[in-house]
Amino acid sequence: MSGNDDIATIAEELPLEALPLDAWHRARGARMVGFAGYHMPIQYEGIMAEHAWTREHAGLFDVSHMGQLSFSGENVDDALEYLLPSDIKGLKPFRQRYSMLLDQEGGILDDLMVSRLGDGAFDGAAIYMVVNGATKYDDIGWMIEHLPDAVVMNHMADQALLALQGPEAGEALATLIPQTADLLFMQSGPFTWRGIPLWISRSGYTGEDGFEISVPADDVILLADALCALPQVKPIGLGARDSLRLEAGLPLYGHDLSPAVSTIGADLGFAIPKRRREEGGFIGHARVTKELADGPGSRRVGLTIEGRLPAREGAQIYAGDVLVGEVTSGGFAPSVGAPIAMGWVSLPHAVIGEALEIEVRGKRIAAVVAPMPFVPHHYRRKA
Repeated sequence: MSGNDDIATIAEELPLEALPLDAWHRARGARMVGFAGYHMPIQYEGIMAEHAWTREHAGLFDVSHMGQLSFSGENVDDALEYLLPSDIKGLKPFRQRYSMLLDQEGGILDDLMVSRLGDGAFDGAAIYMVVNGATKYDDIGWMIEHLPDAVVMNHMADQALLALQGPEAGEALATLIPQTADLLFMQSGPFTWRGIPLWISRSGYTGEDGFEISVPADDVILLADALCALPQVKPIGLGARDSLRLEAGLPLYGHDLSPAVSTIGADLGFAIPKRRREEGGFIGHARVTKELADGPGSRRVGLTIEGRLPAREGAQIYAGDVLVGEVTSGGFAPSVGAPIAMGWVSLPHAVIGEALEIEVRGKRIAAVVAPMPFVPHHYRRKA
């Protein structure tokens, strides 16, 4: 998702379903669009205002379209270490990690968050995973194909997922559930609110401090109402979520990431620890090894753009007269006050400070390869 045009295109291609909060969004004046097969709110009062509110206060996002999966059974860690390049065996209870599903050629099938439950939550499952909404059924099929019979995967379609993001998110959530104040970035755990079981992680995809809250779908309206009754919290749509994650330098699957690109080129090598790089034993390991030794052919980079004209997905990137890459996400960055972009550029030109040009509406505009994030992250890493 890199802008309204992308969402509209997807809307024409997929039959749309309603999420548990569908009527809740409409009652609050949300403009609904199709995304990942669901009717979803793109904005309420406007993307610029919602973006600014989240950077200054706390925004509530409905991300219930995403896939929530649990895993249990004999040798589940071994099975998931074959599917994922992460250190699953070293993942402690109530911790989570960013990871990816790779295909046999090392291309990225999806990016995801994986957590160890460790408390008997979700019917005693060992591992909890959140995958992208647009790819969840393909992910499930891929995992079924590659998991042993002894491992049970459950698609928790009866769970909704909310993301509360922003500098006042911690204060707001602690008003309802005081124990969440103890969570740090990438920690998670079971909580109860008004008798409702919740699984809460201190994470998100905006670059801000915040939480993702898994809640039974039957109870999500009650929780969303309670959160939005707090003075720090407003409902925020997909449009602002996209501009926030772009400023944070976070790639979006289906745009910045795809089966055509690799983990190392995507600058996501941090998700593959030393033990897994050395031992291998996961799908796609051969390409990871080769690119660690030889370098990838191209890299994901950030781009600052001269002027006010945004460069959208698909815009071609040039070094002189040579085509060297393509924009994969782009738009006006409200917190930066200028257009920015993310794209893939051939390796010799993927250097911070490299002067390039992007073709937009038939003319070239100046761009420079820039460090990411464009806006500093504000994760709560220390108490």
